[in-house]
Formats: sequence, structure tokens, C-alpha cells
Amino acid sequence: MLTRSSRFTGSTYSRIGLAILAGFFLFANILPSVSAQETDDPVQDAVAIFNQAQELHEKGDIAGAIVLYRKALKVFPDFPEAEYQCGSAQLSLGQTANAEKAFRRAVELRPDWTLPLTSLGSLLLSGGDLTAAEKVLAKALEIDDQSFPALAAMAELKLRSNAPAAVLNELLGKIIVQTGKAKPTASLWTARAALENALGRQQSAKSSLTNALALDPRNRFALSELTKIALAEGDTVKASETVSVLERIEPEADETKLLRAMVHAAYGRNEEALKLLEAIKGPLAGEATAFRTRLAAATSDNAPELEKQLANDPFNPSVLGRLCSLYRVAAPAKAIDYCKRASEAEPNNINHAIGFGAALVQAKMFDQAVGLFRKLLAIAPDNSTAHANLATALFQLKRYAEAKQEYMWLTAKQPDLPAAYFFLAICHDQLAEYLDAMANYQQFLRIADPAKNQLEIEKVELRIPILQRQIKEKKGKK
Repeated sequence: MLTRSSRFTGSTYSRIGLAILAGFFLFANILPSVSAQETDDPVQDAVAIFNQAQELHEKGDIAGAIVLYRKALKVFPDFPEAEYQCGSAQLSLGQTANAEKAFRRAVELRPDWTLPLTSLGSLLLSGGDLTAAEKVLAKALEIDDQSFPALAAMAELKLRSNAPAAVLNELLGKIIVQTGKAKPTASLWTARAALENALGRQQSAKSSLTNALALDPRNRFALSELTKIALAEGDTVKASETVSVLERIEPEADETKLLRAMVHAAYGRNEEALKLLEAIKGPLAGEATAFRTRLAAATSDNAPELEKQLANDPFNPSVLGRLCSLYRVAAPAKAIDYCKRASEAEPNNINHAIGFGAALVQAKMFDQAVGLFRKLLAIAPDNSTAHANLATALFQLKRYAEAKQEYMWLTAKQPDLPAAYFFLAICHDQLAEYLDAMANYQQFLRIADPAKNQLEIEKVELRIPILQRQIKEKKGKK
């Protein structure tokens, strides 16, 4: 959306001197009533019409604004601001060919103006013409190496062209300098995050994305990237939260559907995931098909068949990860091997490392599991799955004070999780913290599912009368 401050106030043209034009444009803006009249001067008339177009553009009447921008250009063809704004309006309506023509004309009229150069470069980039886009964006940065939009677009281009790490690092350094200055834009923060993520700096990327969302809570790229990072870290709770925001903004977008399908799959809701994947027919159809193939491997229950697949593709992370999960209970030693191999095949996917740790828990190798999950949480401190497995390992080792901290974290993050309250209550109980134990036992009973948690409910109901007597007798820690 345009603001009043962006309205045209003057420019340099080849045909008419700057001083004359500045006088005309100043007069046009001071006296808006001129817009309702025709004068003998085409420049003044064009500016008046342009200002009317800006009014409509600001109010969201894009089609009406385009009509007036074109009218202004008919009156005065050498008007780069009108060309640029007309192109921007056309682009917002999906009229890409017209927008490209307008941006090119604006650049022709004013070669040193970075806004139309950047818009043209971004448009070429979105159309897949990376070579032409890089040429245009490089020119924009040559004119102004601190242009936020041009830097952000160049970052996208370098990522899409799989530029070497050295190139990405150099560009990231320039963007970091700019984000340290006054009023960096959300798009610049997201560009920084994308580069950081590509270079394996996920924690820095998350921080940059958070900064972007602070400026623009509806920034789809930031929400999308945070979802992907959460999924890569195995944090399904965080991933579901960010997808929910995307669904409120753009529920029918293919990217939103793909991300929700990934979240469904992470929760084991495979039918829901497949249904969404089938509905993706646009540019992301190939990615949806690839994910569907991975999902088929990741959800197969036929361990012998999956092991046969490894004979031809021994480093397939999806197959290795599924075997890690399938053997976790029946053959923990086997699961540990597959989890380790999956983690080695896809080292940036923390899910495999978490699966490895879960296999250690199943194999009752609790000390090793604690050590691994402590390391994982140093990398991904907000990962709920890692906290849950660490809590289990500590609980089994009877390290109740430490386990208590993990269960407290889980109840704070997932207040509707009955199991967390159950084990937290036991930790308090074992530490003779009877009042806290009672509070958490009661909360567990309030939210527990009678069918799913029947055994635990019976245990708590047997314990509570004894606990009440202990509290009454003022036993336990004060």
C-alpha cells in the first residue's frame, strides 16, 4: 500500500529542465483542486491525474488506479513515476507482461532509479530468467549498494541459482551491515534469514525471522521458513502454530497446503497429509510429489521391503529414518544403527538425531540418551520432542529433580498434555513436594482421557487419599 509520502513531487526529464518541472509539480501538490481541471500544460495535467491515481491506489482500487496512470501517461508519455506505479499496480493484479513493460519503460526514462530496476529484476526472477534478473539487480546495486529491496532480491537470486557458500557469505555480510542500521525492512530480515539458513546457521535464521515478523506479523516467507525450521528440528508444536497463522492469511495457497501436509505427516496423520498433497497442482506439484514419495517410505510398515530398498539406495534418509522408527521397540539395537545412519545421511535434519536418542531410550541406554539430548537442546532449545525424551530418560534414571524441570517446561509449552502432568506429579511426589504433587495429580485428572489414560487414572486415584493424609500431617518439604 502506498503512503502519502510516496506521492510524486518532482523528477528530471530530458525534455524539460528540472527547475521548471519542480515548480509545476510543487504547484500541483499544493493545489490538489487542479486535478479536477484541465490546463494548457500537459505536465501539470499529467501530475494532477497521477495524484488522483495515487489516491485510488492507496484506497485499494487498483483497477481504477491503472486507468488513471495510463491516462496520465497518455497526456505526458515521459513520466517514469507513472510508469513505475502503473507497473506495480498491474503486478498486484497478476498482469506480469504489462508490469514488465512498464518497469522497462520507467528504467528507460530514468536509468539511475533503483526502484523500477529492482522491481524489474524481481519480476524476471519470479519468471525464472535468472541471468537477466542478475544483470538488472547488479545494476541496481551498482547505483545504490545499500538498497534494501535490491539486496533482498539478489539474496533470493543467489539462493535459487545455488551460488557457492563464499558468494552467499559475502552477500550475507552486506545484509548484516544493513540490518544493523536504522529501520531495516521485513524483507531484508527475511533475506538475511534465508542466507543464514542456507549456510547452516539456523539459530541466527530464527532470530532474523522473528525480527521480520515483529515488523510484519503477516510476512508469509518468514512464517513459511519458521515452519520449515521447526519441522527440521522435529518441533511439531511450533510448526503447527506457524502454519495456523499462514492458514488465516492465505489458506488456499499451495505452499500453505504443502506445509500443513508436512505437519500432518510429522504428527502421523498421513491420510490428511496425502489428501492435501493431491490438491496441489501448481508450480509446487513437483515438490508435493517428491514429498509424497518420501512419505510413502516414511510411513511404510513393511520393514523387510524397506531394507530391500536400501540395497539399491543405502543412504536414503527417508527409508533409514523409517526403519529407525519401526525397530525402535521391537529391536532397539537395530533401530540405533538405522537412526545413526539416517543422521549421517542427512546431518542437517535434527529429526534423525532425535530418533537416535529415542532409540537409546527404548534400548534403556538412558545415560547415553541424556548426553545426546543435552547436546541437541543446546542446538534446538525449544524442541518439545527432545525435552520429552530427555525427561523420560532422567525419570528412568530416578534423577527426579532434573526430570521435574523438563516436565515443567513441557506443561508450560503444552498445557493440554496429560502425560506431562502425570510424570511431573510423580517427580514432585518422589521429592516429597507433596502440595505440588497434589496440584499436578489433580490437573492430570481434569484433562486425562478416561479411555486412553485409564491405568494412570487408577494409579492416581489410589495415591491421592494417602497423599492427602501426608499433607494433612504436614509431612514432606515445606
